[in-house]
Amino acid sequence: MDWQRDLATWPLNDRSRRIHHPPHHWHVQEMGHGPLALLLHGAGGSTHSWRDLMPLLAHSHRVIALDLPGQGFSRAGNRRRLGLSGMAADIAALCIAQGWQPDLILGHSAGGALALELATRLVTPTSQPPDIACVNAALGPFEGVAGWLFPVLAKVLALNPLTPTLFTLGADKVTRARRLIESTGSHLSSEGLALYARLIGDRAHVDGTLQMMAQWDVAPLLKRLGTIPNRCLLITGSRDLAVPPETSVRAAAQLPRARNLSLDGLGHVAQEEDAARVLAAILDPGSWPA
Repeated sequence: MDWQRDLATWPLNDRSRRIHHPPHHWHVQEMGHGPLALLLHGAGGSTHSWRDLMPLLAHSHRVIALDLPGQGFSRAGNRRRLGLSGMAADIAALCIAQGWQPDLILGHSAGGALALELATRLVTPTSQPPDIACVNAALGPFEGVAGWLFPVLAKVLALNPLTPTLFTLGADKVTRARRLIESTGSHLSSEGLALYARLIGDRAHVDGTLQMMAQWDVAPLLKRLGTIPNRCLLITGSRDLAVPPETSVRAAAQLPRARNLSLDGLGHVAQEEDAARVLAAILDPGSWPA
């Protein structure tokens, strides 16, 4: 996405700023006061996915949402660092450099995996592990043929310089966005679909997303789940067709201090379908493990 061309009509643009912290140029949105909450979107998303939840959370928290490197308005300075480990290391370095000590890290889908990867890299102002909240966290490996076919296909697509252009061709991007979102079990307003249509029509954003997919490897994180000491809340939408809710159920069973909470009737982008309901679950002390 182009800062000059696109930002003026992007949600919460009055809260946007840019930070250059090597190796990337980051787009960050910030609002509110209180304990710090760090928000991480999923693959192919941007800060827009928090456009309804963020102002609500800002009533009680200082909220910082960022675009992942290569996606949205963030520019990747090193295309080899867009996998789970590299991206988490760069986000942690950014937080440390900016003096951000989150009490809560909230991630959606692949952002949930990033939140768990960051769990032991960041601390609160009192040097405690931050709470981790995930919405439909992408924590399951691809199974069967997809286990080897998907990574290979993603790498092939990412290495082809024509691929991002081919993905962005076509006039009716809103229809494509609707089909994409509905295939995940979610239903969004025309405004929400229009934002995704703009993202899938942006070559740099598509390229960054493909690079992330090509480098993604959640297996090392899954092996370490039993060592993560943080309190974790794994929220699932009962209608999620992108990441089976059972994925979070299994992960919660492996995490030492975790609870799984299902929200009936919501799909993969639950925080965009019903931000107030998702946030109420996160802010309810009874949702969390002891």
